[in-house]
Amino acid sequence: QVQLVESGGGLVQAGDSLRLSCAASGRTDMGWFRQAPGKEREFVAAIRWSGVPYYADSVKGRFTISRDNAKNTVYLQMNSLKPEDTAVYYCAAEPRGSVYDEYVYHAWGQGTQVTVSS
Repeated sequence: QVQLVESGGGLVQAGDSLRLSCAASGRTDMGWFRQAPGKEREFVAAIRWSGVPYYADSVKGRFTISRDNAKNTVYLQMNSLKPEDTAVYYCAAEPRGSVYDEYVYHAWGQGTQVTVSS
């Protein structure tokens, strides 16, 4: 099982940008999920080792997922942030099925808080 280390969360204002990073200990497809207070965890974006990206409709056009395979690191560039993007963001790896489904991921990061003020 790969180990994941996340970084990059913080407090920003609406309209600002933020970049999250997730370093993995091995080669793997990876995804980002988020969980807001009182809500279920939801899919945000994912990227295959090949570089093929996937996005939730709510973040399309605002968020970009990318990866540096030499560093086994995935990035989530978040632009035009909105207060409803406020959540704990989790990096996940080793999906054994649909990348949209949190239950197929076998490794999870510790989570990083993103807070967007209005």
